[in-house]
Amino acid sequence: MVKLHVRDVMTTQVVTLKGTDTIKQATVQFALHNISGAPVVDEDKHLIGILSETDILELVMKYQNQLHIEHPSLYMLESPMDDAIGDEDLKKANDAISKTLVKDIMTRMILTTTPDAMIADITKEMIRLNINRVPVLEKGVLVGIISRGDIIFSIYKKKR
Repeated sequence: MVKLHVRDVMTTQVVTLKGTDTIKQATVQFALHNISGAPVVDEDKHLIGILSETDILELVMKYQNQLHIEHPSLYMLESPMDDAIGDEDLKKANDAISKTLVKDIMTRMILTTTPDAMIADITKEMIRLNINRVPVLEKGVLVGIISRGDIIFSIYKKKR
């Protein structure tokens, strides 16, 4: 039986973000590429963090909670952020979220792996830590990403 390594399953065409990107820019990238998170890298492709939908939703809910105290009837999630908004406080909150920089809310403590790691080992860690994706580094440089979806797909792709 062949033992799979991360390199056998990882995605190498990785959508990345910069720390100076805005949350609006990141959200557009998530939608365009149908992804739920992305590594954040510097100019040399060194990993500096990871941004997920959870990070963005936590930011939105922080502003929602603040807004709800002053205006119990206003809900940020009821209309798209780009819509013309009649309420000035809601507009300010939406603008603040959209202009927030990725580096200000990204997760900095990240599980990483190498291309030579065993799939079974990284899968155990992903489940234990309840994470969906792990950046793959070689000599400190981002070379890929492995997601739960990649692992699941690999299970079936080998069994045709």
